[in-house]
Amino acid sequence: MSIDAPAVREPRVLVLSTSLHPQSRSRILAEHARVSLAQRGTQVAWFDCREVEFPYMDGHSAHGHEATQALQRALGSCDAVLICSGVYNFDVSAVAKACLELGGRSWNDKTVGIACATGSMVSYMSHMGLAASLMLDFRCVIVPRFVYATGDAFKDGKLSDEAVQTRMAELCGSLSDLARRRM
Repeated sequence: MSIDAPAVREPRVLVLSTSLHPQSRSRILAEHARVSLAQRGTQVAWFDCREVEFPYMDGHSAHGHEATQALQRALGSCDAVLICSGVYNFDVSAVAKACLELGGRSWNDKTVGIACATGSMVSYMSHMGLAASLMLDFRCVIVPRFVYATGDAFKDGKLSDEAVQTRMAELCGSLSDLARRRM
């Protein structure tokens, strides 16, 4: 009699694009990640914050809003999340922070990667407040491999810098590998 090993499914990774800017560099990072994850055989889901209109954060009715519920469903159906955000005033975007707040308990126990697009390297630690909140409030495991890309990494609406492309591939690989181990 032989015992078959249980089938191992690939993790489902949600790529969360948090920029509202029409020519967003962080969205280019998100698109690049989506392709990289799919090439690995990872199940990829997509949530583009430009496609929804989040409510104002009132601490009450915002959680019943249809955009909030769509975000919570997307988060709830994934094993891992890759957050792609721009950096403004030495912090991730207000939309990225709103996704944290509106997602609420749907963030619980996720594996999370972070990629940021920014104007310069002086704010390279800007995502740490977001990472700390995910760890402390929602018990997320943060992939300790961050991508931080300045404007020089982009050309003609694409991610052109080979070093940043390599770091994105490494982040995607680490994210899916860690998520698989945690499933």
